[in-house]
Amino acid sequence: MLSLATLGQTGARRAATVTQGRFMRDSRCLFTCLPECHFVPKTKNMGPSLTCSSTSHYRCFSTSAAHCNTSSSPHQKTPSYSYVIVGAGSAGCVLANRLTEDAHESVLLLEAGPKDMLLGSLRLSWKIHMPAALTYNLCDEKYNWYYHTLPQAHMDNRVMYWPRGRVWGGSSSLNAMVYIRGHAEDYNRWQREGAEGWDYEHCLPYFRKAQCHELGENRYRGGSGPLHVSRGKTNHPLHKAFIEAGQQAGYPFTDDMNGYQQEGLGWMDMTINKGKRWSAASAYLRPVLGRPNLKTEVHCLTTKILFDGNRAVGVEYIQKGQKKRVFADKEVILSGGAINSPQLLMLSGVGNADDLKQLSIPVVQHLPGVGSNLQDHLELYVQQQCTQPITLYKAQKPFHMVKIGLEWLTLFTGYGATAHLESGGFIRSRPHVTHPDIQFHFLPSQVIDHGRVASKIEAYQVHVGPMRSASVGWMKLKSTNPLDHPNLHPNYLSTDIDVWEFRECVKLSREIFAQKAFDPFRGPEVQPGPQVQTDTDIDAFVRRKADSAYHPSCTCKMGLPSDPMAVVDSNTRVLGLERLRVVDASIMPSIVSGNLNAPTIMMAEKAADIIRGRPPLVDPGVPVYRPPTLETQR
Repeated sequence: MLSLATLGQTGARRAATVTQGRFMRDSRCLFTCLPECHFVPKTKNMGPSLTCSSTSHYRCFSTSAAHCNTSSSPHQKTPSYSYVIVGAGSAGCVLANRLTEDAHESVLLLEAGPKDMLLGSLRLSWKIHMPAALTYNLCDEKYNWYYHTLPQAHMDNRVMYWPRGRVWGGSSSLNAMVYIRGHAEDYNRWQREGAEGWDYEHCLPYFRKAQCHELGENRYRGGSGPLHVSRGKTNHPLHKAFIEAGQQAGYPFTDDMNGYQQEGLGWMDMTINKGKRWSAASAYLRPVLGRPNLKTEVHCLTTKILFDGNRAVGVEYIQKGQKKRVFADKEVILSGGAINSPQLLMLSGVGNADDLKQLSIPVVQHLPGVGSNLQDHLELYVQQQCTQPITLYKAQKPFHMVKIGLEWLTLFTGYGATAHLESGGFIRSRPHVTHPDIQFHFLPSQVIDHGRVASKIEAYQVHVGPMRSASVGWMKLKSTNPLDHPNLHPNYLSTDIDVWEFRECVKLSREIFAQKAFDPFRGPEVQPGPQVQTDTDIDAFVRRKADSAYHPSCTCKMGLPSDPMAVVDSNTRVLGLERLRVVDASIMPSIVSGNLNAPTIMMAEKAADIIRGRPPLVDPGVPVYRPPTLETQR
């Protein structure tokens, strides 16, 4: 569950713009571009539109990663690569790294946003790399797609805000750096849902392969992977109180919620390394930029997959106001995430044929599951005033922020070196639930409106929400303009069980905050507030205050070809098409019980082996904690 830290200031919302990237040239390859396109300013929500003028010629980039292929005209040439990857987010960075380990293969990685470092400097890009500064980029559009949903009928018709990363590292460059894998049963469920070979025994080795945990390697943790994972260093008394209160309420302590036992409360893992955010770009992409068989392009919006019959042969993208094409000798791989990947498929004629025909998009492949099965996590904040001045309230004052910033800029230590979400946990909502379905993130501060409003008092809070909601939504194209955000309808709280689970989330959180461990710190309840007591009151509070945990997923679900809603098979290949894959959170058959970044990286590691034709890693018989009884809730 992606949550907010508190040291960022209110982010001013700015007009959406398309940033122009540099076009790299050399003298070795000449080809004809598509009609030259110019950006015409439109509305803030629409962004610039495109108008086309006459055909022109220009020189293309050429490195050892690319070579020139003759296109349909013998006089026109375009660059081609073994693989073209669309999206340099968490999955795209992994794939770019692993696929270029084979020196005979070449990869082009396309990213709609910029690089994650200004002039190659972490310090100049502190809004990304300082863990405590995360709300800056969550609250503006510089590195963020800044999506919004349709009004949600079961949530007082509220429009929900969905930040998604548009930068190297994708959402791993924006998120709260919480490293949670989900539960073993999530992956066993995937196997039952048609994702053959994606059960826990086949996924755990790829979690380990990716990870380098500061506590060392064991059967569950990795010790030598590129993704550094650490524990919090603040030793804050409120984090200790939360974990102790959980035990007083009857829940177990877990020393590794990503290991043998997810259930319980304990210390959370974070993708922070030596005081810096350790995104997928830090872990996988920037270390291999020197490989001659890897080419990256930024500020380029991919607008269409190019097909020859039912075979994907390349992509079309816009960069610096021009339409360009690039071809893939082996495969096109979409890693744009749960919104951008299905959007690109639909723009390219892959999706529900009826919807595509309404927009006059020629149908390449009828796949009604594209954009369907949209799932997300909702969460809310239960907040308590703190009687001692030990929260992060003072740290958000300008003088203290300057001190914190200077310490981080010089030493990468201090309050700037953590996202402060250092404790949390998982519990079951009721008896006969086999594994946890409620998640907690504890924060020794108050968050208001996604961090866009500064906290007002000394307070602490727990972020809480159900993990496997029954509500399922969809996304559809708004128009044929790739710059238009699609219509997003998560259909939140549309089932009675979802409403009941959120009611329990509030009650169980209040119970933990009422334990003896919080006696030295507990002031009046801030949210929901003492006036909210009845089930009707709680339900109204949930509708008014619950918000997205920023985990959209499952919109190109993996499944069997016999499943009418499946989009990719268990090898990540798009059904009915050749040389086209999707590898990102969109292919999850169902949402996992936890945050999505670690599972997305795992999926890309596993997909890389599939693409390279390597035998799958497996760890049979991995022991997993089972509650001693299911007759009780705890």
